[in-house]
Amino acid sequence: MRAVIAEDSVLLRIGLVKVLEMAGFDVAAETGDAEALLRAVDEHRPGLALVDVRMPPGFTDEGVRAALMIRQQWPGTAVLLLSQYVEERYAADLLATQTGGIGYLLKQRVADVEEFVDALKRVAAGGTALDPQVVAQLLLRRGGGPDPLERLTPREREVLALMAEGRSNAGIAAELVVGESAVAKHINNIFAKLDLPVADGDHRRVLAVLRFLDGGPA
Repeated sequence: MRAVIAEDSVLLRIGLVKVLEMAGFDVAAETGDAEALLRAVDEHRPGLALVDVRMPPGFTDEGVRAALMIRQQWPGTAVLLLSQYVEERYAADLLATQTGGIGYLLKQRVADVEEFVDALKRVAAGGTALDPQVVAQLLLRRGGGPDPLERLTPREREVLALMAEGRSNAGIAAELVVGESAVAKHINNIFAKLDLPVADGDHRRVLAVLRFLDGGPA
């Protein structure tokens, strides 16, 4: 799959290129700012864009705004954002525009190459990959007013948090040290308690994650 990389740190960008190439991606372009990223996506139409949240000239949210534009203009391009710090509102902004092909990870995750490559491939395939720290922050900032998530048991909230990270049923079972059948039961309970419509299983997973993130109505 063709990919483009936008990262203003030259050393990190070189490392990302090597990791993606080792994972089987064809890196079509590498840039250091958002405008060059948009031009590269327009030219190469990659399957994946790996984007730094903060880039020149302002080092604020240039990467996020470029990512949103990419999802609007080139919906076939999956986007994985990299950030130095937890800024969970950006994950919610992206998930509010599309229901798949989205990732948001802290840069420190790149050090675990195997896990990082797994996240890359999951996002490129149309899934999601959210950093555990982002999920934790979302849980902490909840509070006040009616919340359908209050219907969930602590274990169901754990399962939903892992779903938000992009984990499969098998991955959730391994993390919680339970059987896959138990995970499937928890997920069905989550769907029922969040009043999600009967639909394709993957679609309902996304709706549940959107509810979790306040990214859109379920």
